[in-house]
Amino acid sequence: MTDTLAITEKSRLRRMHERGHFDRPTINTILDAQPMCGVGYVIEGTPFVTPTLQWREGNHVYWHGSSASRALRQSRNADVCLSVSILDGFVLARSGMHHSVNSRSVTLFGTAFKVEDPDEKLQKLTHFVDGLFPGRYGSLRPDHAQDLKATMVLCMEISEGSAKVRTGAPSDEEEDYALPIWAGVIPVKTTVGEPIPDPRNLDGVAIPEHVRTFRYGSTRS
Repeated sequence: MTDTLAITEKSRLRRMHERGHFDRPTINTILDAQPMCGVGYVIEGTPFVTPTLQWREGNHVYWHGSSASRALRQSRNADVCLSVSILDGFVLARSGMHHSVNSRSVTLFGTAFKVEDPDEKLQKLTHFVDGLFPGRYGSLRPDHAQDLKATMVLCMEISEGSAKVRTGAPSDEEEDYALPIWAGVIPVKTTVGEPIPDPRNLDGVAIPEHVRTFRYGSTRS
């Protein structure tokens, strides 16, 4: 496995080549920072995109959903496109043409495979939950057999795709810098609020450490 993904016809950037990144550290960092993703696929000639949560383990990305889901059943052993995006700021330029956003995104292409082995499926789901909330899975009611039967886990090797990153100030036409127009960046951040307890929590149940210290983004091996 190389440290850089090969640039293919599907993954290459047609424009703004300087914003493209094919190195695994950049791709992995963005995947680990944003669990929300969209998975694109085609069913009987019609394109669909399904929002879901993803998690990375080494050189594979995983996502899950209902075993009854038409989307997941059709995605099995099929070509899919998985994408995550993080908005970091609105870029206001001196012309409408050069307004933009500061952002980080990853788009991956590959074949989706179903995790068939029940023990492996449980291991992946445990890793998914504990990756967000360290130690939580072990504190939960053990999964019923029906829980696992009703859940499908799909995976895809991280072998084709790219990251796209934009940072910094507006990029205006040189003559426009002389115009008396405010330009700059409005930063955007995702913040984590105070936990809201379920009103049906039992008396005396304390907020666990993994809830009190929860933060977005983690580093996976």
